[in-house]
Amino acid sequence: MLKVGDYVPDFTVPATSGQNVHLKAFTGQQIVIYFYPKNNTPACIIENQDFAANYTRLRNQNTQLFGVSRDSLASHERFKASQALPFELISDPDNQLCTLFGVLKAKKLFDKPIMGLVRSTFLINQNGRLIRAWRDVNIKTHVHDVIDYVEFYHSKLTGSLTTTPTTAND
Repeated sequence: MLKVGDYVPDFTVPATSGQNVHLKAFTGQQIVIYFYPKNNTPACIIENQDFAANYTRLRNQNTQLFGVSRDSLASHERFKASQALPFELISDPDNQLCTLFGVLKAKKLFDKPIMGLVRSTFLINQNGRLIRAWRDVNIKTHVHDVIDYVEFYHSKLTGSLTTTPTTAND
């Protein structure tokens, strides 16, 4: 499991729009990668819509955005279209990224043990280093916490720092 400060190993994973996301292709940019449990569920719809509403703010900070769940690419394509998401969704049915980022947790579903995905978000810097992790997040404030931190980090990089972000998870 990655920890803050670790370099994220290169990966190539399938995403919507027929693309493969290759980490090294984004060298020089920050990456926000967020994990959500399942397409078309109420909290996941809210989170995805919040990220979509703030997508331009992230892009203005030289930051790429990717959502990840274990749903199939076909499910992701339908979900992306129905929610008009302006960014790509990554399909991780084999848990490659879920395991790498440590977002799986033993849970029970109808009294049967399962490995569930814990809603989490990660910020990777322009050099491929994991610099921030938000785990088991509060859906109501989370996206704004991430955006505030990305803007803070970008302002540090560009020398225009004015304030330090405050987040619900700090």
